Amino acid sequence: MKKLLLLLLLVVAAVIGWGIFRKSAPPQVNFARVKRETLVSTLSTNGKVEPSEWQAVRAEAAGLVSRVPVREGQTVAQGAVLAEVTDPSFQADLEAGEAKVAEVQASLAALQSGGKPAELADIEIRLAQARVALEQAERDYAALDRLARKQAATTVEVTAARDKVEQARLEIAGLAKRRGALVASTDIAAAKARLQDAVAALNLAKQHAAQSVVRAPLAGEVYGLVVRAGSYLNPGDLVANVGRLDRLRVRVYVDEPELGRVAEGQPVAITWQALPGKQWPGTVVRKPTSIEALGSRQVGQVECTIANPGRELIPGTNVDAIIRSAVVENALVIPKETLRHDAAGDYVFLLRGDRLERRAVRTANSSVTAMQVVAGLTDGDAVALPSDVPLTPGARVTPITEANPRGGS
Repeated sequence: MKKLLLLLLLVVAAVIGWGIFRKSAPPQVNFARVKRETLVSTLSTNGKVEPSEWQAVRAEAAGLVSRVPVREGQTVAQGAVLAEVTDPSFQADLEAGEAKVAEVQASLAALQSGGKPAELADIEIRLAQARVALEQAERDYAALDRLARKQAATTVEVTAARDKVEQARLEIAGLAKRRGALVASTDIAAAKARLQDAVAALNLAKQHAAQSVVRAPLAGEVYGLVVRAGSYLNPGDLVANVGRLDRLRVRVYVDEPELGRVAEGQPVAITWQALPGKQWPGTVVRKPTSIEALGSRQVGQVECTIANPGRELIPGTNVDAIIRSAVVENALVIPKETLRHDAAGDYVFLLRGDRLERRAVRTANSSVTAMQVVAGLTDGDAVALPSDVPLTPGARVTPITEANPRGGS
């Protein structure tokens, strides 16, 4: 019994001793080795898709939509009908304009031909009759004049015959003058002016009628179609968008501090969460010209172009973007999670023996998981990874060192 009790006391003493030893031992901390490798520097962000060439199509006239002969995603030619708007006043104005032009054209034709046909015909008949009367009067006068020379007719008879000749001539002259007065040059000019006004009014009516037909301003695909037959449109209302979707423009939002890493011609990879595993390669084509607020971020819009041969990406889609800003051969790299920052700048905890040393570092390019160090470290150094134990300069640790830093190019 005494032996059993002694054995238990020894076990308890050992456990207590082991606990005291464990409590006084330095905490375990994971470390990663600094190494050299090829670093592909990338910049991850988000963006929005839009066509490289597009135009919003809006209604120019008010009315009910009577027909929409296209559907969402349909390819259309320039000038293709997208929608027709019905307004009865357009047709009424058009018919009234055509009637007015026809009326003025007929009036002008009558003036140019000498006057109104009925009135002109009446004058011509009376002129013909007056000419016949003049010929008869001239024959009568000649006959009486011969008789008077033979003293077979009196002077009074001869004078009366001569007066009839003059009267016939005066009647002919009067009718001719009346015929000429039927149409004055000012009348023709006024009729031509009225015709111009009527044609202008007709053209305006045709223009209004044409506005009731909404056409595609360019060849492309229809998207964002918002009208349906029976809906009512006001001038300026959106009908649809038409654009080329085989090649897209992506506006990538890059945080202001990172804009210095972006250059035209850099490759970019676009991904969309709705199609995991699918990637659209492209190129940076334009750097931003201004900085703008995007939520809590200050960003510049970097314009990129991508091919979209399958038309899978839709305008307005929110996408993720990775810009490859540089490829650095033989770069000295550390895992991104080992880099720390405070008011004094960037630093790491470097392993010196079994103690921690705060080491200021200067960084350059980075990938998704790795950071290039250009000053402060050497190949093979061990730097502390994040730990549950608070790390302070000079603290003793039990290092657990990885052969290589986590992450990659």
